[in-house]
Amino acid sequence: MVFSDADWLDAAAAVAARGRPLSRPNPAVGALIVKDGRVIGRGWTRDGGRPHAEAEALAHAGEVARGATAYVTLEPCAHDSPRGPACAFSLREACLARVVIGCEDPDPRTAGAGIAMLRAAGIEITLLPSPAATRSLEGYLSRARAGRPHTTLKLATSVDGCIAMADGASQWITGPEARAHGHALRARCDAILVGGETLRADSPRLDVRLPGLEARSPARWVLTRGTAPEGWQVIADPAEGTFGEAQYLLIEGGAGAAAAFLSADRVDRLLLYRAPILIGAGRRGLGDIGLGSLSEAHGRWLLTDRRRLGSDTLDVYDRIR
Repeated sequence: MVFSDADWLDAAAAVAARGRPLSRPNPAVGALIVKDGRVIGRGWTRDGGRPHAEAEALAHAGEVARGATAYVTLEPCAHDSPRGPACAFSLREACLARVVIGCEDPDPRTAGAGIAMLRAAGIEITLLPSPAATRSLEGYLSRARAGRPHTTLKLATSVDGCIAMADGASQWITGPEARAHGHALRARCDAILVGGETLRADSPRLDVRLPGLEARSPARWVLTRGTAPEGWQVIADPAEGTFGEAQYLLIEGGAGAAAAFLSADRVDRLLLYRAPILIGAGRRGLGDIGLGSLSEAHGRWLLTDRRRLGSDTLDVYDRIR
């Protein structure tokens, strides 16, 4: 089977997923070194941002990298760091024949300079915008372009849109497969947020309870204008919050918190887990999100994935911007 450049970039994006979210503050980049249709080197950004994906892939390939093609999800960096040389420099020194790039780097220290350095060395450059590469970098790109983390809102509801019984009981609306999927999502996020009411009522742990991934539990944030217990960070305003170096934020608890982020237009992805049950007079999944008319609700969300998780259904919607 002959793979296209787009296929190899898809594979590099899959490799990049191994670096999320522990690569912060650096982006989780994936790199493949390919020669004669075979992968001879692979790498992804390691914990804390070093080594970079390209350095890992080149070290894996060794001298065989000469004359090969590198597939990288993000434009190779062009600025030196006390922690290592610029990736564009390393790729140039490896005497590659081609570099195929899935996404330009918005960082002004690179922003085209990485491509220019490689072209000046006589290396063929192909900039091939890749949806898979862009999706794998969405947290980094959101921080670079909008100054905030890529934000996912998770809702687990009954078919009639309830997140709990009238008395607040919510364990468990969805089944074990959906809950495991949700914990895997937690492990891919830098922080997880609930509303103040949810924190006070439920004292949620918000940890990752999957074997082998317990250490991936995200930081715990609460939306409140008050104080928070030790180990929690306060976010007072979705539009003006201080999110630090977080690239991926998961909102998981409370109709008020969900509505606040939607009202501020700070939700980029919606994950709707629906169980095949009816609750009736229960607690609704959302409060007022500030719509002035029904027409304002249309054209905002695009269904990008749908799957079965045991007896439950997961629908994934991306914000149309």
